Amino acid sequence: MRYRLFGQTGLRVSEILLGTMVFGDQAEARRIIDAYADAGGNVLDTASAYGDGEALLGEILTRRDRFVLGTKYTLSRDHDDPNAAGNHRKNLTRSLEQSLRRLRTDYLDIYWVHLWDRHTPLEETMRALDDAVRAGKILYTGVSDAPAWVVARANTLAEWRGQTPFAGLQVPYNLLRRDIERELLPMAEAFGMSVTAWAPLASGKLTATAESNRVDPATLTPRELAAAEAVRTVAEDLGARPAQVALAWLRSRSKAVLPLVGVSSLAQLTENLAALDLVLPQDALDRLESAAPFELGFPGDFIAECEPAPFCFGNAATRLDGR
Repeated sequence: MRYRLFGQTGLRVSEILLGTMVFGDQAEARRIIDAYADAGGNVLDTASAYGDGEALLGEILTRRDRFVLGTKYTLSRDHDDPNAAGNHRKNLTRSLEQSLRRLRTDYLDIYWVHLWDRHTPLEETMRALDDAVRAGKILYTGVSDAPAWVVARANTLAEWRGQTPFAGLQVPYNLLRRDIERELLPMAEAFGMSVTAWAPLASGKLTATAESNRVDPATLTPRELAAAEAVRTVAEDLGARPAQVALAWLRSRSKAVLPLVGVSSLAQLTENLAALDLVLPQDALDRLESAAPFELGFPGDFIAECEPAPFCFGNAATRLDGR
């Protein structure tokens, strides 16, 4: 296992993150975490809305300081209480207190905004998060499932006001769902943020033709079937498993991307970790991407076409070495 820096910080995080949302059996969850740690993994991800997930993790987690522990807030703690959800200061404060109790710790390494709340001013959220950092209850912050302009504005506000910016972005990303390449990924790269990619196997769709899979291939669209077949074929050619191919493709996209794998068994974890040793050749990458076509759309495709054209930037455009 190798390590990356988390955003524009000095925090070292492993190149694969472990999601705990699907943990069920306590004994198996303990074995998974131990094996992950033995392999060099150090990031555990949960959320206040993951049922009893925080409490289960708090019960079994030993060597607390060995791990980079992260959880999320925003989603409702009480559906009858209008202030038990959202990104405002009251819900942040109460959710943080609840998560600290459940996880049996006095601080969180990463505290994530789980979802953009359009009714709470970004100024309020960023100040409340910064206050929690200054109080020592959280060390770093991240944001999940928000538009690029929201994240960019939030980090710009934090920069101007000397507050803690978001160091990480958590979004869905896989061969079938590449929407983040339009705005979110370029924005994160520009701000130096880490991108933790959830659903890297497309909720099992990319391994739907593999044995003992919970996704019925009959429920997939033609595009999903084509992608799953391409993943299976590449895996057979390389002597790998489909999950490993899907994760290796994701890891090839950007140095900022960190796959967030959710497993319910030690066998799944072992299979996923083996993706770290797999480097896909160019012909395999081409085969995978041609099976699930993706259009960048405006303005990305327009800018890419215009950039080398003399009409846009002159005759020296193709001879300019950028950053």
